[in-house]
Amino acid sequence: MIIRVFGMGCKKCTETYENVKKALEELEINAEIKKIMDLNEISEWVLMTPAVSFDDDIIFEGKVPSILEVKKELEMYLKR
Repeated sequence: MIIRVFGMGCKKCTETYENVKKALEELEINAEIKKIMDLNEISEWVLMTPAVSFDDDIIFEGKVPSILEVKKELEMYLKR
């Protein structure tokens, strides 16, 4: 699984990255996390940051998801 966190490095984007990282640790999921900070690449995926994708699916866009929200989405995504 590849998880991408999209953002230019602002406070909200950094918080999103940390929440995703913590959720993965708490669920003991081994996934690759990529910070996508290049504006051209971000614009190919989403319109608003922060944003998070699991593999090629955009899960969150334009908001900072809580650790609990990330965990819930990860659990549902992995059950598919």
